Amino acid sequence: MLATVKPLCSNLPTPSTPYTRTAISLHWVIASLIFAAFPLGVYMHGLSLSPDKLRLFSYHKWMGITVLLVAVVRVAWRFTHRPPELPGNMAAWERFAAMLMHYLLYAIIFAIPLSGWIMSSATGLQTVWFGVLPLPDLVGRDKILGDYLLQVHQGLNIVLFALVVIHIAAALKHHLVEHDSVLLNMLPRLLRRGSASGPMTG
Repeated sequence: MLATVKPLCSNLPTPSTPYTRTAISLHWVIASLIFAAFPLGVYMHGLSLSPDKLRLFSYHKWMGITVLLVAVVRVAWRFTHRPPELPGNMAAWERFAAMLMHYLLYAIIFAIPLSGWIMSSATGLQTVWFGVLPLPDLVGRDKILGDYLLQVHQGLNIVLFALVVIHIAAALKHHLVEHDSVLLNMLPRLLRRGSASGPMTG
């Protein structure tokens, strides 16, 4: 019976050149960290000050700094490796929307960790990456600035949540309605097995 189960979307067209393995890995590392850091931030926000909250706060900051570093590599890779072409049947406004969405996601993925880092500096809580590497404070201690940056940080996360929902919805639309390979392009090879995809480079 298992032999009759078709691989994921094996009947859908896929372009000959998906994203590189490196681009796919960087994408999902960032996504996984965001999916972990966001709910952790929401959860710990409602906790009263305690050693447990400070420990969770450190975990949250570690993930944020890691997102920032991986995002730098991701952008550098994007500038030096051309992504797959969008489907030819996409309207001009859809292409513009896709480009705008990517720019907004990149911008906010940088802005959120930076705002958190500056906020920690302003509140006098130095960021020590994985409890080993102390990062320099970006500003001096300033309670008013720290309170303001907390609001900025929370607002940016709300915007990120909305962008991610739209991003996922658009990917599912391509996959389930348009029946093209936009979603398949970014899936790991294991989930693409058996599809008509071409060779994947590093």
